Amino acid sequence: MKTRILIIEDERTALHALSLLLEDEGYGILKAERGEDGLRLALQQEPDLILLDIRLPDVDGITVLQRLRAGYSDAAVIVMTAETTSANAIRATQYGAFDYVSKPINDEHLLLLIRRALEYRALEKTVRQFRQTPPNPSIRGIIGHSPAMQEVYKLIGRVANSNATVLITGESGTGKELVANAIYEFSSRCHGPFVKVNCAAIPENLLEAELFGHEKGAFTNALSRRVGRFEQATGGTLFLDEIADLVPSLQPKLLRAIQERTIERLGGNTPISVDVRLVAATARDLAECVARGQFREDLFYRLNVVTISLPALRDRREDIPLLVQRFLARSERPVDIRPDALDRIMRHSWPGNVRELENTITRAIVLAPGGLITPDCIQLSGRAPSRPEASPHLSHREGFWNVIRRVEERLLRDALEETRGNKAEAARILGIQRRLLYEKLNEFGIG
Repeated sequence: MKTRILIIEDERTALHALSLLLEDEGYGILKAERGEDGLRLALQQEPDLILLDIRLPDVDGITVLQRLRAGYSDAAVIVMTAETTSANAIRATQYGAFDYVSKPINDEHLLLLIRRALEYRALEKTVRQFRQTPPNPSIRGIIGHSPAMQEVYKLIGRVANSNATVLITGESGTGKELVANAIYEFSSRCHGPFVKVNCAAIPENLLEAELFGHEKGAFTNALSRRVGRFEQATGGTLFLDEIADLVPSLQPKLLRAIQERTIERLGGNTPISVDVRLVAATARDLAECVARGQFREDLFYRLNVVTISLPALRDRREDIPLLVQRFLARSERPVDIRPDALDRIMRHSWPGNVRELENTITRAIVLAPGGLITPDCIQLSGRAPSRPEASPHLSHREGFWNVIRRVEERLLRDALEETRGNKAEAARILGIQRRLLYEKLNEFGIG
């Protein structure tokens, strides 16, 4: 269906010229020479965009614009004016016009404005769809109206109803799992299962059976057949988080599952068809992992069909007040925040992104005297000062390996304390793979 543009212009020569220009560009055209006629057409025909002359014989353009919005028209509006410095044109933008152009109109400039206005309208519809979605914790978790997040919403809308594999990238704490959930919720597969696997959290010797399942007797303690996550996700979406940590031995098997849409259970040799939409996520640079020989290039290209890159919180600071407001609203008691406390939050770099901000606000709510968050309540992350107890006395008489274990445990606890429990960031600080971090945490019983 053609994009339709309504032209409300009382000068017939200008109306005719604009009609020819836009028809040549492939737009469907509606025309009106009077404001009242334009209003009727706008509300009956629901055009995508309106070119509105500011001076009309029966009613001025500002009034038309106000009545359009009162009549719930969501068409993008570009105001046309013969006055270079028109106060009315500026007022028009305040009443919801996308922009205004001065006469005589430059065709190239007008066409560019129209394209931008239509793109912006599409973005608004996407955001509105998110706002109007029935309550769902994962969808509600995506918060922000910044240009960077609008691009994310636009991409989610474009890819949701396809079966294309999606790779979500972004720093730890930016909301990759929330975006994966949103893709699932808005897809045609939303009535099927959504199955998540964290490739870094499952020990290497268990991950293959977790993904692909196993037959009875495939290994010690395999007392019965087990269906893996691929089969569990059939008809729905499989989300592979921390995909960069997938061990090399399993990468060929995942590649085959994507290419052939079949798997084999561990200990079996019968191909099993799986109908799965795959979404993967990583906080690491997957292309760099390929360059280092840590990740298969052919698998990288299979995963990197559509990429959604999530911005770091420091790159969308205008969303921080909205995020703070949402986190405060979750409090069981009324809580407000002082402007100087919010200013302290705005100036922080947030290396842990939204997750760090949420933890900081949750802590501030607990510390807030009388339900008012002050700057003293905002405890921001940073390298903790050295403390005597951080370096316990070690004696060679304890034995070499016992000393090593104590040092390892101290390093793990310090890294987790510094990063407020952010395991991905702790692994980065320690210079180890996340898989090794998880293994060490299990070994020492650290939650």
